[in-house]
Amino acid sequence: MDIALKLPIGIEDFREIRRQGFYYIDKTKLIEQLLDNWGKVNLFTRPRRFGKTLNMSMLRCFFEVGADKTLFEGLYISKNRQFCEEYMGKFPVVFLTLKGVEGTTFEEAMLSLAELITAEARRFKFLMESDKLDDDDKEMYRELLSLNKEQSSVSSVKLRFSIKNLSELLYKHYGQKTIVLIDEYDVPLDKAFQASYYKEMVALIRGLLGETLKTNDFLQFAVLTGCLRVSKESIFTGLNNFKILSITDIRFDEQFGFTEREVKRLLDAYHLESHLPEMKEWYDGYHFGDADIYCPWDVINHVELLCKDSKAEPKCYWINSSGNSLVKRFITKANKTTRDEIERLIAGEPIEKSVRLELTYDEIDNSIDNIWSVLFTTGYLTQVGTTEQGAYKLVIPNKEVREVYKLQIQEWFGEKLRDNTEQLSTFWKSIEAGNTEAVEKYLNRTLSNSISVFDTKAPEKEKESSYHTLLVGMLTGNTDWVVRSNIEAGEGFADIIVEPEDPDTGIIFELKYSREASGLDKACEKALGQISDRRYSEYLKNDGRYNMIFYGIAFYKKRCKVVCISGE
Repeated sequence: MDIALKLPIGIEDFREIRRQGFYYIDKTKLIEQLLDNWGKVNLFTRPRRFGKTLNMSMLRCFFEVGADKTLFEGLYISKNRQFCEEYMGKFPVVFLTLKGVEGTTFEEAMLSLAELITAEARRFKFLMESDKLDDDDKEMYRELLSLNKEQSSVSSVKLRFSIKNLSELLYKHYGQKTIVLIDEYDVPLDKAFQASYYKEMVALIRGLLGETLKTNDFLQFAVLTGCLRVSKESIFTGLNNFKILSITDIRFDEQFGFTEREVKRLLDAYHLESHLPEMKEWYDGYHFGDADIYCPWDVINHVELLCKDSKAEPKCYWINSSGNSLVKRFITKANKTTRDEIERLIAGEPIEKSVRLELTYDEIDNSIDNIWSVLFTTGYLTQVGTTEQGAYKLVIPNKEVREVYKLQIQEWFGEKLRDNTEQLSTFWKSIEAGNTEAVEKYLNRTLSNSISVFDTKAPEKEKESSYHTLLVGMLTGNTDWVVRSNIEAGEGFADIIVEPEDPDTGIIFELKYSREASGLDKACEKALGQISDRRYSEYLKNDGRYNMIFYGIAFYKKRCKVVCISGE
């Protein structure tokens, strides 16, 4: 593979990737499979950033009249010459990606949709000169070009029939039925739900898809993609010959996302073979049908970074490109039982759940079980098998997604602490007074009521770091204290040093993790010994603080032991 090939970060146009010399992982088998597994209307549901838009762009480039055959040279589909001869460049294609259809009001969102359909209609301006269309047809086309100028009451009706009308005009011009591609069909519904005009948007999308897909005599076939499989009763009512291809379906299971074979080939091309283990740990773990899949957005981004810096550490790419509000809602709504299940997930254990693959957005918050289902379909959980009763064994896919849960848990924990300022103030006063019993009681109660983010497989130092982060969060809420973390002091680095408002007082914390509950006392002694042996107190003495308290705190799972002594 030519190392000069650029990496297509954020490029979702198939033509641009093939024309401008970008690396492309061949997914053209999807074209062949699509017609071999014929469906009049095909819905693919996959998480965000798994190549849905690029695949739709590829379908358009293949089927659309005037197709550039050179775009497919050397790719899988080009080897099937008879297939290409029969289908390539033979159909008018209408392609809409709805990911940008949104607004603070229904009217704004409807205008956004009208603009999108008008822009697609403009691609076919030759219809105005077509001798196959009569005056009424051309007037219909002019109306499509002015959809974004209509009054809302008229616009909603015309929008409903717009794609059907466009496919009819294209059929009359070409004498060939139209292929309709609708990418991210559910995004307008998601945005509408968040902005409180969900019912209006459901009615609009139901009408648009109903006319386009159900009563359209000019439709060859349609492909839709989305993240969530919205209930058939709410959107696709009465639609026959409707094929749903979800993440559990073995058909097309390798066509969205990268297989390990494809990732290895990509790494080989850029001489990064040694980075496969970290790719697997961070970005693999998704299971679509029978296939193990890597997130393509992550892989491409990390390969680009490694090309610039071969020592670069893995980052959270997918998570930073998608909102994490769903995980936050899940954690916020979690009861004690669910919080225990989240802890088990973070520790790498599977959770058995019956999931609903069909939901409406307004059902998501009805129960915690629905949120489990949406986390599964959107990629925040994946399955590693099923039970005899048909429940899925759900796990967090990889290290990147695990980091999202940890981040959202920490934010949730901080909000809970801030909501209970009275107890927190008492905790701070207990620390200043050296009241270890009160400090220990508060920490144990807090640990019991929180969601642990301590991975059982993590090394002890990493677990210590998690408790460290938790305690620093508690202490920094006191605006009268200066709290320093991992600060150079004496002959090492002190875990936490606090400088209270009293200029003569200073507090030092050293934290330890114990492998078992019986070792908590010994771990506290070790922590206090470290403060003394490494002379951390010199940091406070240099600031004129000689009234010191040293805390040795040991943790084991959701338990802790607190010991303190007066310092010198």
